[in-house]
Amino acid sequence: MTVLIDEPRWWFQGRHWSHLVSDHTLDELHAFAEAAGIPRRGFHDDHYDVPEEYYDRLVAQGAVPTPSRELVRRLKAAGLRRHPADRRRAT
Repeated sequence: MTVLIDEPRWWFQGRHWSHLVSDHTLDELHAFAEAAGIPRRGFHDDHYDVPEEYYDRLVAQGAVPTPSRELVRRLKAAGLRRHPADRRRAT
């Protein structure tokens, strides 16, 4: 049961972003994000997008820095990875 965060390297709208995920349950992820003050609008199917200025605080609150590829691997292993193609099939 771990909340993971990758480095803020994803550029969008003039800033760098990280992905915050759980390798256990989405409930764990939502609880962690809520406690950290991350708005629910930042949630996208299987992760939260968080701006780089949150990174150090989230790590201090217990998010484990994890390379992006490992983060995706652990999401898949937990059965939590949602891919755009999955969303098309679900509708």
